[in-house]
Amino acid sequence: MKKYLSLLFFSLLFLLACNPAEEKKLDIKETTTMTPAPYAIAIHGGAGTILKENITEEKEKAIRAVLDRALETGRKILEAGGASADAVEQTIMILENSPHFNAAKGAVFNYDGKNEMDASFMDGKTQNAGAIGGVSTIKNPIRLARAVLEKSDHVLLTGNGAETFAEEIGIEKVDPSYFRTESRWESLLRAKEKEAKSGFKFDQEPDFKYGTVGCAALDRKGNLAAGTSTGGMTNKRYNRIGDSPVIGAGTYANNATCAISSTGHGEYFMRYVVAYDIHARMAYGKESFQEAANTVIMKTLKDQGGSGGIIGVDKFGNVAMPFNTPGMYRGYAKPDEKKIFIYGETE
Repeated sequence: MKKYLSLLFFSLLFLLACNPAEEKKLDIKETTTMTPAPYAIAIHGGAGTILKENITEEKEKAIRAVLDRALETGRKILEAGGASADAVEQTIMILENSPHFNAAKGAVFNYDGKNEMDASFMDGKTQNAGAIGGVSTIKNPIRLARAVLEKSDHVLLTGNGAETFAEEIGIEKVDPSYFRTESRWESLLRAKEKEAKSGFKFDQEPDFKYGTVGCAALDRKGNLAAGTSTGGMTNKRYNRIGDSPVIGAGTYANNATCAISSTGHGEYFMRYVVAYDIHARMAYGKESFQEAANTVIMKTLKDQGGSGGIIGVDKFGNVAMPFNTPGMYRGYAKPDEKKIFIYGETE
């Protein structure tokens, strides 16, 4: 009898020791969000005070058309078996070439009436990254950011040095006048007028601190990539550089978890390393992509007064696009599925 009881006791100990481990591996949150897709792509054109009553029907139609063209450009590359890095670069170039978004052609003006642009690029397979800051003659900053990743020994190049590197490797440059748009110039004049009347600092006016474009993609080989490009803040001073070219804040990609591009008030995204924090919650906290993204954007960031959002794709092709501002230009595409949004999450 004692022998039988001893055997039963040790059998129970064995089961108790093994079963919890099995349950821990089978995370319900993970399995319910694991919807593997052969490829996926997500984009954004900036977050902020984007309200339907402030956008004409004609302008909304034009913005949606550019977002659709950008998504379709990346989707076709992925559908044909192309690399996520190529999809990210080509997609962002479409957005950079549009005056509707605060990047490249549509870049805002700084305090001195100049355009200073930043961009970053990251490969999820290698975690290699490239970024540029404060350039004023690069037609497509995202191309230069990717070139820093692939053709230099560095991660971040800025100002004249970045532009010299661009000349050496043949990246297209343009006269600074290429970036001038009247709507952005008028925004600068309004910012200066408000500053003169109220004395607010350049980084405290909500209407002037938003605007970025970005893309994240998963290809058929399981590789993730992400990129971000921006003109920064309207009326910014002192060669200010925001989160967009900061790896882990504005951009992050890791094949083990996800690829992310951020948009919002950059100072907060840098302080709380937003993109990396989402990755870390997934890698170490075993949170699902949506759960991690929601926590960082809707709690961590918001509790500290930070505003903005992210778009991203995880290693299974799941898409997350949380934001804590009134609106965010955004969209995603998978096989046989494509959606574009501008305003609230319920549209």
